[in-house]
Amino acid sequence: MNRKWIPRLTFWNVVFAIIFVTGLYILYVRFSRGLGAATALSDKFPWGLWVGVKLSFVGLAAGAFCVATAVNVFRMERYRPLLRPIVLTGLIFYNLFVFALILDLGRPLRVWHPMFFANHQSVMFEVAICVMLYNTVLLLEFSPILFRRLKWEKPVRMVKSIIVPLVIAGFILSALHQSSLGSMFLIVPGRLHALWYTPLLPFMFFLSAVAVGFSMVIFGSYLSRRAFKRRLDMEILSEVGRIVFVMLSVYFVLKMKDLYNRDALGLLLDGSHESRMFMLEMGVGVVAPLLLLGMRKVRESQRGLFISSLVVIVGFVLNRLNLSITGMLGSSGVNYFPTPMEIGAMMFLVAVGFAAFAAAVKFLPIFPDDKTEEKEEKEAEGAFGYLVPARQIASVADMAGPMPSEAEM
Repeated sequence: MNRKWIPRLTFWNVVFAIIFVTGLYILYVRFSRGLGAATALSDKFPWGLWVGVKLSFVGLAAGAFCVATAVNVFRMERYRPLLRPIVLTGLIFYNLFVFALILDLGRPLRVWHPMFFANHQSVMFEVAICVMLYNTVLLLEFSPILFRRLKWEKPVRMVKSIIVPLVIAGFILSALHQSSLGSMFLIVPGRLHALWYTPLLPFMFFLSAVAVGFSMVIFGSYLSRRAFKRRLDMEILSEVGRIVFVMLSVYFVLKMKDLYNRDALGLLLDGSHESRMFMLEMGVGVVAPLLLLGMRKVRESQRGLFISSLVVIVGFVLNRLNLSITGMLGSSGVNYFPTPMEIGAMMFLVAVGFAAFAAAVKFLPIFPDDKTEEKEEKEAEGAFGYLVPARQIASVADMAGPMPSEAEM
């Protein structure tokens, strides 16, 4: 018997096995007996934990289009070592989103209907189409890794020849549906609490997704170092930390300015459950990481970057849960708390995501060595020689010197 296929009996393997078996039972109950048997949802409150987690999955995958655009379009080659693992992460999260969507639909067998019975005026139609198309883009971006493993060089060259327009299309699709997910909540101005309801929701959704996407780059890199013994390039991750700091700063300023413009700042201190959850969301996901990442010592520390990225991710998930649960409960007139089956189903999906990532790392070159990275850089330069690398642009700018002032002109 080939023992390499038999997992070792460790604490986390046992935990995963328990979650996996429990999750299969939950899936059986949900699909055999319906949503009512597995959830605390009702006609008055049809959106709950699963919707909030789905929104989180999509946002956590945003790092894929950010890094792919930086590397393949703007030729920022120093970020190439981050590309494969973050594209894999994005692909896994998008497929988890699709599975969670099927799980949450009242009639899951009709998930294909938007493709053939389209309501072109619906935001949900745009979200569905963009998710399907972007998932296809992610599959194509990831496919060269699989093709190389199978030694299929011709498909690799074919994908590489279209990678720039492919990545640009992925950026547009992801930006569209990230913002469209925020647009969904614009149709319920009388139901969503004023602390979260704002005409800026589409832009705030996109901005927060970019911030948490780059945080996932740091978070995933740190966990990969612990689990797969990969080295961390602290110079690159410190740069990513600065990007997160800038994005969160813009988000915080816009959020406070929006509350002020809508005369909603007073709601922060009214002592309601909504105000406490909003303060928790902002405190954990925005203020705390801003304070941490504002310190150079933290940005240059592995543990500091990891903790900063972790609190951004927790705050982001809190934001999506607040939008789908906390902000909607007051107007529904009912009480809602997720059942153990709802919680168990989401734990099952997260566990499957971790298992999928670990399996991919084991059987595919997700973390290439230095020679492989150098080869890919040369391939990229050969395929896209007409693009001016970012480092050359910087060199030309340095040679040109500072811009003259108006007086000098």
